[in-house]
Amino acid sequence: MVLASMVVASMVVVSMVVVSMGVVMSPCWAASTPTTMDRSPHLVQDPAVRAPLTMTPQVHRLTVGSLTESTGYRVLRPRGTSDWLLLHTRAGRGRLRLPGGVELFAEPGTATLISPGTPHDYGVEEQLQHWQIEFSHFHPRPEWAVLLDWPEAAPGVGRLVLDEEVEQRMLPSWSAAAFWYRSSQPRADLFAMNALELVLLLCDTANSRSAPLDPRILRVLEHLDQHLAEPLSVPALAEVAHLSPSRFAHLFAAQVGTSPARYLEQQRIARGRMLLEHTRRPVAEIARAVGFSEPPYFSTRFRQLVGTTPVRYRQDRLDPARGGADA
Repeated sequence: MVLASMVVASMVVVSMVVVSMGVVMSPCWAASTPTTMDRSPHLVQDPAVRAPLTMTPQVHRLTVGSLTESTGYRVLRPRGTSDWLLLHTRAGRGRLRLPGGVELFAEPGTATLISPGTPHDYGVEEQLQHWQIEFSHFHPRPEWAVLLDWPEAAPGVGRLVLDEEVEQRMLPSWSAAAFWYRSSQPRADLFAMNALELVLLLCDTANSRSAPLDPRILRVLEHLDQHLAEPLSVPALAEVAHLSPSRFAHLFAAQVGTSPARYLEQQRIARGRMLLEHTRRPVAEIARAVGFSEPPYFSTRFRQLVGTTPVRYRQDRLDPARGGADA
């Protein structure tokens, strides 16, 4: 569990990270014609000078940042992303159009959690003026499953209302996560993950659904993590949990927030990313090491979920320069 010392008060507070966003305009959100957005970390751009971008972030373990956006800002990803997205509203208001036709305002003191594969459609409308957020795209550790079981505002979208004390305790953790994400120090990404875990733990104190993870499901998560290279089916995992396949699948989805098959694939792709970045093993060998018997299928699913091919992903990771994060 995360130690408070990971996020010491002397941590340098990172300057606001302003990054290129997937901005898509439509008449119902703004009528202005956008051009390119300035990357300056302290300037909020007039939406009339923004360029529409179509971008899905490529995330290894996590990205972390903060943004202050103005009228006309919008992110639209019809297929969502392969990672989880956490949005914490500090000031202003955002508007989220959620699956099922639900609309939700992101008020100060609220946190929104969007699961993998859930469509993204959020931004700032004219009358809302601005939206200040902290955000993180991340691939959770297996033991985080219990921290991601939030009350649903819509399918795949969780929402919590945080009290002032929790928010104040979260701020150093957000700053620490952003600091380590931008750092070039050894194991910086692990420090960033630890800081983000503390953010999620603090959010969990406001979660009415917070409850211990069922030990049978925890046993399965541990088994998955240790046996990714092996053939794993729902009936086989149900045996690990000592449940019938139908009861296991239902309980797993209720506890983890996704199906066993989808969770397994996410973990295999996440392990594949780690091996591509930190080893020189051939792609075909990595595919088999994470449970894909057919390497071409691994490459196909990797491209569909991550947004690039395994070879290109490895090449991009060789560049030491770290860019900004996308909310």
